Order: sequence, then C-alpha cells, then structure tokens
Amino acid sequence: NGRGYVLRRLLRRTVKAMRELGVTEPVMPTLLPTSKAAMEPSYPELNDTFHDVSEAAYGEEDAFRRTLESGTEIFDMAVTKAKQGGSDLVSGEDAFKLHDTYGFPIEITLEMAADQGVKVDEAKFRELMAEQKSRARADALKKRHNVDLSVYDDFKKTLLQPIDFLGYTDMSARAKVLGIMQEGKGSVPAVTGPANIEVILDRTPFYAQAGGQLADQGEILSDDGAVLEVDDVQKPIKDLIVHQCRLTEGTLVVGAEVNANIDLERRGAIARSHTATHMVHKALREELGPQATQRGSEDAPNRLRFDFQWSSAPSKDAMNAVEARVNEKLRENLAVTTQEMKFDDAIALGAMHLFGEKYGDIVRVVSIGEDGWSRELCGGTHIDHVGKIGAINIMSEASIGSGVRRVDAVVGQGAYEFNAREHALVSQLSDMVNARPDELAERVNMLLAKLKESDRRLAAMYESQLAASVPTLVAEAKASSAPVKVAKKNVGHFGSFDALRKTALDVRGQLGEDAPVVVALAGMNEDGKPMVAVATNEAARKQGIKAGDLVRGASKVLGGGGGGKPDFAQGGGADATKIDEALEALAGQALKG
Repeated sequence: NGRGYVLRRLLRRTVKAMRELGVTEPVMPTLLPTSKAAMEPSYPELNDTFHDVSEAAYGEEDAFRRTLESGTEIFDMAVTKAKQGGSDLVSGEDAFKLHDTYGFPIEITLEMAADQGVKVDEAKFRELMAEQKSRARADALKKRHNVDLSVYDDFKKTLLQPIDFLGYTDMSARAKVLGIMQEGKGSVPAVTGPANIEVILDRTPFYAQAGGQLADQGEILSDDGAVLEVDDVQKPIKDLIVHQCRLTEGTLVVGAEVNANIDLERRGAIARSHTATHMVHKALREELGPQATQRGSEDAPNRLRFDFQWSSAPSKDAMNAVEARVNEKLRENLAVTTQEMKFDDAIALGAMHLFGEKYGDIVRVVSIGEDGWSRELCGGTHIDHVGKIGAINIMSEASIGSGVRRVDAVVGQGAYEFNAREHALVSQLSDMVNARPDELAERVNMLLAKLKESDRRLAAMYESQLAASVPTLVAEAKASSAPVKVAKKNVGHFGSFDALRKTALDVRGQLGEDAPVVVALAGMNEDGKPMVAVATNEAARKQGIKAGDLVRGASKVLGGGGGGKPDFAQGGGADATKIDEALEALAGQALKG
C-alpha cells in the first residue's frame, strides 16, 4: 500500500516472468533467500528482519498467483472477444473489470496484451477509474448528508470557545443550542418537527464516532418542549461535534437550553467492546509477536472487529490461545485507568500508538492492569474494570487484503448469546446422533468415515464406468470417415475430474497419431455442475486445433468459461441441460479445423 506498492509491483513482475519461463511453482522461497545470502555481508541486519520480510513476500506471491490464475482466464476471454469483433483492442471496460473485480493490475494487463499482439483501451480504463473515484467521493459526502464542508468551517469560525466534550465522566448534561443545520444548508434560527436536523451544542456528553468506536445515541430535550432522537454523532471537521437528530416534537430554536442524555445501555456495551479490543490487540502481540499491530477496528454494542498486520493465517491454536488469554485477564478483573501526558512521555512509558496517526502534544493513555499489561494511546470511552466485559468469543479470523487480517468477536451479552446458541446446537446434534455431548466428536468422526468410504466406493464405480466406455469411444472414432476423429460422450455423473481427465487421455492414447484426434468428455461433478475435458493429439494441433479453444466454445454454451493448453484443457458452466449441445458445438468446431 502507498509507497510499498512499488515493491508489490516488483514482486508481481518477478512471479509473472518466472511463469513465462515455465516455472509454475512458488518462486519466492527460492529466490528471496538467495538474494538475502548475497546481500547479508553488506547488510547484516537482514538476518534480524528476514522472517517478517520473507513472510510478507511469500504471502504476496500466493495472493498474486491466485489472481493470475483467475485473471488470465478472463483476460483470454477479453482478447478473444476483441478479435472476434475484428479488433486488436481490448476494451477499457474489460480491463477495468479485470482490475476492479479480479484484482488484476493494469500494468500486467498491458504486458499480456503486448505479448498477444493486441492493445488495451487505456484511455477508457483511466476514465472508468476516475468515475469510480468520483463515486467514492460522492458516497463519502452522502454519508455526511451531502453537506458542503465549508458550511461547517464557516460555522466553526463563529464559535467563541471550543465545544466541551463531557462524555468521559458525564452521561447527561445541560447544554445550549449553538447551531441548527437542515438539508445541507447553513445554520437556521429555528426548526419545527417532524424534521431531520443537525444540532451543535456548546457542551455535550455524546461521543462522536472516531478511532473505530461507534457514536453514542440518545435524546436531547429542550426546556421549550422540543424532543430530539440522536441517531449519530460525527466530527465532519476537527473539533466540531455535530449531532444528527430526528426532531419528533415541538420547535427547536438556536439558544435553547436543553438536557442531553446518552443511551446508557448502548454506551456501556460499546465501552465493553472497546476495552476488549485493546485486550485482543495485546493478546495477539503476545501470541504472534510485536509485528501484529493494529490496522483498524470497529467497536459496536456487544461485538468488535479488529484488523491487524500479519502476512499469513495464524493457526487455530494461536487464535484459541488469544481468546483464552483475554478471558483469563477478564477473570482477573484488571482495572482500566486513563491519564493525560506529553506524547514523548507516553511513548517512553511503552504506550502503543497507530502508525501514521497524527497526535497532539498532549495525549490520553489508556492502561489495563496496575502494571500496564496493555497500554495504548486512545481517545475513546472504556469501562473501569475488565470484569464487566464478562466474556469474549472470537468468531472468525480471515484475510481482508495483502498482509492484513481481521478478527471478528462477540463481547458481553453477545458472547453469552453465542454460547447459549452453541449449547443448544450441541444438545440438538447429540440427540440426532444419539450420543452424549462428550461423545459427539467421536460419533461424528465415525459418520464422516462411513461417508468417506461411501464416496470412495461411488468414485470407484464412476471410474469403472468411465473405463468401460473407452473401447466404444475408440471404436466409434476409428470408424468415422471424417478428416478429424472426434470421440465425444456425455458421461453423466463422473465423480472426480481426475477420472474424467484420465479417461480422455487414455482414449487419445489409443487413437494414436495416424489422424487428427479430438477427445471431448463432459458430465456433472459432485455438485451437479457441468464440466468438460478436451484432449487433442499432435496431428490435430499441427492443423491448428487447440484444446483450449474448443473448451472455451463448449463452456460458453454451458454458461461458463474454461481454458488450458493446446493438448489438454478443461472448463465448466452452470447449465447441465446443455451438455449435449455443448459437445455438438465442440465437435463442429473441431471438424472445421
């Protein structure tokens, strides 16, 4: 990301170049240690950092190899579409789809197009990229209710003193209405309900969304009888707290005295999630290492989302250890304390801070435990003792981008409800298989073993049926007077694709090289999806008949795609009722040469 994207492009170019040289296996585990060995005499520190660097590079290669596999197929289809239209220009729309949907970098698309003797409508691609950015900017403005930010800037200039945030200590407060905004206009003097408005107070207990913590909700009641439901609180510009409200009753005027009351239950649930997020961060760093640093978060009532830097998937045991560590600290009921201090003093104290975040000279430090087991710079709200969280359950851990992982967890009431559902599910499964809960895993393993054996026998039966069809296919093809011997068959259900591929190659081998040969077998896999396998002999390839071209045509009939090498290719689709039609189209294409 950012300046690191140059390195990513270099890594990707290396992978692509090695594939063009015929190396299909991962190459970084071979090339990177060689580079390190050559450079280490001059840069001894490489020995200390190589683990992290190499893991990041290996992860990038794995991700890009998957992108190449999916994107190359789509790119080939785009080139074919262009050529069928009598053009040597891949459309900007197809290039944009490759980039936006499949993560295919435009520079790779340009290089591959040059390799195939075609061009890319790069101007149209850039235009679509610009449109996408414009839509993103428009969406961002929409989230701010389509209000021009200059409106907020102009209003802020009228303030005689900064807005006083009381939410660390007060859950309600008396306040004065300084401004009312409606429908993206500047401040208006009064509004009568019902109406959606934005309200600015001179002091407020409402926490504005920031640092991953969701905003407070609640109500504002004026002394004149106006009733406002606060749905969201934002800071559209620095130090300006704006309450997004529904005025349900009465008339609100600028200068009115009000009572501002936050939703205590929601605040408490979010505070528990926020404190739990700090604990998950600390436990991850203990289990994985200091490189597992925060890259984003969201603290919501009874649940949390935490993004962290890590190049590969942590083991299940590691994530179980993180969950156990947090719950262990919850049982210790550690105290949560806050303290304001100079930034340099906070860093000297060991406080964690987000890389790239801008901090003032004075920062707020949140510590968990008297000895500072967890210590971070944080402006959010927290509980005073972690025991109030109750419990935490990590629901999932997954990649959300190159080198960034995401943990989703439930907290407090959410954790209780999750455990209750799990208990009910275990009881239900135990009744279904007639076993005690402690016997459930063993009983399920037995059932899975039986199912696996049944699948094995079924696959063997399918393979036997395929093998039995070989003599007939060979005989029918040899008996054909056509210039190209086409052996095709709808085999129905075939089990594993390996069996289908093996049968196609077997038929091709028995037909020899006396005449051009095309073998096309199609059927349905275990999921009922249609698949096709095509093999060609050398004589057919000399006449320009390529398996990949034939598969793409057949797969299109099936409503899908495919590809491969000239001697063997595979494809599939979604409509199994068109298998016979696809085979007929393939045979016709083969006979045309």
